[in-house]
Amino acid sequence: MPGADSMTREHNDVSIAGSPHLAKVPAVTLGFWVIKIIATTLGETGADLFTQQYAMGYLAGIALFTLPLLVLVIAQMRAHRFHPLLYWAAILASTTAGTALADFFDRSLGIGYVGGSAALLACVGGSLLAWRLALGTVSVASVHEPRAEGFYWLTITFSQTLGTALGDWTADETPLGYLGGAALFGALLAVLALLVWKSAVSRVALFWAAFVLTRPLGATLGDFLDKPLAQGGLDLGRDAATAVLVAAMALCLWRIPQRPLGAGA
Repeated sequence: MPGADSMTREHNDVSIAGSPHLAKVPAVTLGFWVIKIIATTLGETGADLFTQQYAMGYLAGIALFTLPLLVLVIAQMRAHRFHPLLYWAAILASTTAGTALADFFDRSLGIGYVGGSAALLACVGGSLLAWRLALGTVSVASVHEPRAEGFYWLTITFSQTLGTALGDWTADETPLGYLGGAALFGALLAVLALLVWKSAVSRVALFWAAFVLTRPLGATLGDFLDKPLAQGGLDLGRDAATAVLVAAMALCLWRIPQRPLGAGA
């Protein structure tokens, strides 16, 4: 998928507004995408654990998850360099808050998965357009100064929310189910990877497409892990599935090297 060394090289070649500073985001490697998929899957099971199993409801869940997201994003923006644990904690907070937001859009507002997905797609597109108009680029290589960081985290949160809505729509309202939905989004990511290797399509566009698509992949995988056998899941339960994913993410963060974008190979 996008994020192999070819995409990393393109981002490294992008001038960061003449600044010698490295971007405060990780290099876009295969390891980046592995951790991202685990984080999005954990965001699905973790949010559902509180909003559904513990019956907090979506609005209370949004309030609960948005506060740590804001704190972590502010800490990320105030940091002077890339901190892997801080970055991935903010990503995890965004995907957890995004799950609750998507469920609120789709279910509480009564607009359904199609309406929710359309509204959230407009939010992602609007965020990227505003970023491009303000700074002239939406490349993650520019994420080293406050304005770019603000657009980056806003776009990420919208993309996590959109991805959740797409995943739930595919799993719940099409014949594909959880595994079929995961296979579909996995295949689309494989197509994006092929485009990275074999085409001249903008790597920046492919990055954001992949960033959105990893979220519905995580959503369908998360539901597959915790849903009952009768619904096509493994019936691990949200508690056990969340615990397994926390352990998997911790292991990946320990074993997969992390370096800031622009630091070279």
